[in-house]
Amino acid sequence: QVQLVESGGGLVQPGGSLSLSCAASGSIFRINAMDWYRQAPGKQRELVASIGSGGNTNYADSVKGRFTISRDNAKNTVYLKMTSLKPEDTAVYYCHAYDRGWGYWGQGTQVTVSS
Repeated sequence: QVQLVESGGGLVQPGGSLSLSCAASGSIFRINAMDWYRQAPGKQRELVASIGSGGNTNYADSVKGRFTISRDNAKNTVYLKMTSLKPEDTAVYYCHAYDRGWGYWGQGTQVTVSS
């Protein structure tokens, strides 16, 4: 089994910045794609950003130009740098990763954007 643990969530003012981290541990063979999802209260979980093993990235239209996903393969860690944050970015952010064809989820970390 692979375990994913997110960190870095918290309260930030509109226009501010916040960086999230997600570290994978356990019985890892090789982590392939890694993703960040988010879910606001009463809303469906949505894909925010993804990054492949070779570093190729994709972003939701709502966060393009503001969020940056990156990874450190040696540490089995994925990052999400968030800038110019808006109240509508408020959600629980979840890390997701694939290993040997199986998908794994982190427990989530709360991000609240409010004045």
